[in-house]
Amino acid sequence: QVQLVESGGGLVQAGGSLRLSCAASGRTFSSYTMGWFRQAPGTGREFVAAIEWSGFSTNYADSVKGRFIISRDNAKNMVYLQMNSLKPEDTAVYYCAADRSTAQTMGLKRTLDAWGQGTLVTVSS
Repeated sequence: QVQLVESGGGLVQAGGSLRLSCAASGRTFSSYTMGWFRQAPGTGREFVAAIEWSGFSTNYADSVKGRFIISRDNAKNMVYLQMNSLKPEDTAVYYCAADRSTAQTMGLKRTLDAWGQGTLVTVSS
């Protein structure tokens, strides 16, 4: 099992950027597809982005395509979410997740192998 800890959340103005980090523990990190999800107040958790073990296969929600970039460093057991051109509607708690699915299917699953505790991103207008 892999354990996940997110960091990098905070308050940013609309149009600004933030980079979220997710540190994973466990020797099998490179075998997992990693993803980011978010949950805004009063809404359900939604898929944001996913990246497979090689780093070559990625998938993004339409709402963040062209603005967010997911990446990973298997040597450091880290996954990142670079968020650019942030909008107030991006305000949410962002969660890192790990699963043995593909980048295309991770966002469709109801249960995943591991979740982090979340980090809050607030975008002011």
